[in-house]
Amino acid sequence: MMEKVVLGLSGGVDSAVAAARLRAQGFAVYGLFLEVGLGGTEAAQQAADELGIPLYVAHRREAFEQQVCAYFVDCYRTARTPNPCVVCNPLVKFRALTDYADEIGAPYVATGHYARTGRDAQGRALLLRARAEKDQTYMMHRLPRRTVARCLFPLGESAGKDETRAAARDIGLSVSEKPDSMDICFIPDGDVQGWLERHGAACPPGNFVDEAGNVLGRHKGLHCYTVGQRKGLGLALGAPVYVCGKDMEKNTVTVGPESELFKTTLIAGDFNWISVPELTAPMRVKAKARYRQVEQPATAYPLENGLVKVVFDEPQRAITRGQAVVLYDGDVVVGGG
Repeated sequence: MMEKVVLGLSGGVDSAVAAARLRAQGFAVYGLFLEVGLGGTEAAQQAADELGIPLYVAHRREAFEQQVCAYFVDCYRTARTPNPCVVCNPLVKFRALTDYADEIGAPYVATGHYARTGRDAQGRALLLRARAEKDQTYMMHRLPRRTVARCLFPLGESAGKDETRAAARDIGLSVSEKPDSMDICFIPDGDVQGWLERHGAACPPGNFVDEAGNVLGRHKGLHCYTVGQRKGLGLALGAPVYVCGKDMEKNTVTVGPESELFKTTLIAGDFNWISVPELTAPMRVKAKARYRQVEQPATAYPLENGLVKVVFDEPQRAITRGQAVVLYDGDVVVGGG
């Protein structure tokens, strides 16, 4: 009897090829489309029909708005930079997958993410980097170990997106040339500022200041800026300046030369540990403080109350309040906060 696996089927090329590979491996694949009010059901159904697998639609609009959209708004209201995918994966997407898997008696769940899983010497589940340069473990570092233990990632050994598209063409899937999805699925036009303003998260205008607190001009609202930004500031100071920080209480945006963006140390909390139960002693790791950053050598130090201090060997650009920091030991995801 074939083992069942519930696969998140978005209607895109990655999840479609993942489904085809699982089916070729002998699994009974059940597709799940996460319906959160953004459309796309028809594309997912077409992919399911081409693959010859059933499709279940999980209606999670309310959970998505409460867990992801509200979090996104709150971050901008408190001068933080959000990671919506980091929040969505454990609280909405993978929860829907495991709920349906439990309902139909499927031991496994799967997605088209570029990641891998493994086991340590004691047989405990590990989340591992993908083989390809495209690696999405940063976005999944908050998955509980019990969920990781059920995950299958058929694209984890792939050479990358080009290989995946070629596989889709070979199979004859109509999604083979479908463009990649947007970074923020619920803001398809990319107008984050407009979305925030429509959702009541616009902040009032205030002052641009330098590191000494001297007023340099007026800003349009804290929600319009992110740390590291240079363009669109509207300041003529004779030399390029960058957003170096935002102060919610003073309603100021601090700007300065690019050199001010480089820091060696950060402190993070709300950690989810995967390869270890907790951090009890300093640990040499590689760490990344944003998704598109290459992991950098660092040392992680345990602090009180579950906090962790990460000290990079070399200064890193634009470490930003609200972003996630993920720790790696080789290919193994240690955890993140």
